[in-house]
Amino acid sequence: MRAVSGPGPWKRGLVFAASALLLGLFMLLHAQITDRGGLGSLVESLLPWFGLFIPVLLAGALWRRSLSAVVALLLPVMVWLNLFGGLLSDKSHAGSDLIVASHNVGADNPDPVGTARDLAASGADILALEEITAQARGTYEKGLAKAYPYHAVLGTVGLWSKLPLSDTRPVDTGMDAGPLGATKPADVKMAYNRALRTTVATDHGPLAVYVAHLGSVRLMPRGGFWTDSRDRNAQALGKAIAAEQNERVVLLGDLNGTTDDRAFDGLTSQLRSAQEEAGNGFGFTWPAKFPVVRIDQILVRGVKPESSWLLPATGSDHRPVAAGISW
Repeated sequence: MRAVSGPGPWKRGLVFAASALLLGLFMLLHAQITDRGGLGSLVESLLPWFGLFIPVLLAGALWRRSLSAVVALLLPVMVWLNLFGGLLSDKSHAGSDLIVASHNVGADNPDPVGTARDLAASGADILALEEITAQARGTYEKGLAKAYPYHAVLGTVGLWSKLPLSDTRPVDTGMDAGPLGATKPADVKMAYNRALRTTVATDHGPLAVYVAHLGSVRLMPRGGFWTDSRDRNAQALGKAIAAEQNERVVLLGDLNGTTDDRAFDGLTSQLRSAQEEAGNGFGFTWPAKFPVVRIDQILVRGVKPESSWLLPATGSDHRPVAAGISW
């Protein structure tokens, strides 16, 4: 008892104890981190991975036989579990009324034929594709035609469906900013349009489906984590969905960010993540060979996510995502 409760174990390893407390506070107060240079968005995108420091600090605490460090580690452990512990269990339920899927097929995909074949066999009732090039568009239309009698492609995004579509239109996500962008004719803008909205006729009534591919982000040595176009797109998309009259909404697409990122507050305040509500694990999607973040999302409103999962990898650098939803 004297060996355990004496001053030695509490005074040893104070550096590890302080590091543990700082880690816990860092995760707890992540929303207060400045977003100058995109720092806040970068931290929130990688937030789950900060949990890897916990076993490192625990090993240091045991090495130093430091009770103070072990006790201090309770803070980051509790914070991490509060933030992400719910993702560790399987929350899926069997059965659903509709299966939806989304995939950034990749502009540099070396095998669009194989990708179309795999997606056609996925069993999805509604399939959204992003980053469709003009050269590959015909390949996807041909490869998916048998499984999906209805489809719409506007610019670089498209939706394939086993159910009828109507009222399909582009969604202005602010791709062109400033006076110069406003002067571009509609046919020029359509060539690189990256979001659409359509209505799917289901047995339970109309379902509003949005497909979006938000602007890319870049980690630059001098500029930091550049997210300007993505953030602008996210804000515009959030306004479009806020104006949506249909109470049942599904958003499918590559948002180039995680739902923990503050840039998506305008979307996550209206929509729920299928992965967080009905998935098993984090569901990381990018890069496909070793996924570390989930930037491909299925967000819903007015319907119930029953399950959420990843589809097998294709020739793209993104993993496809799918979810079962019910009314």
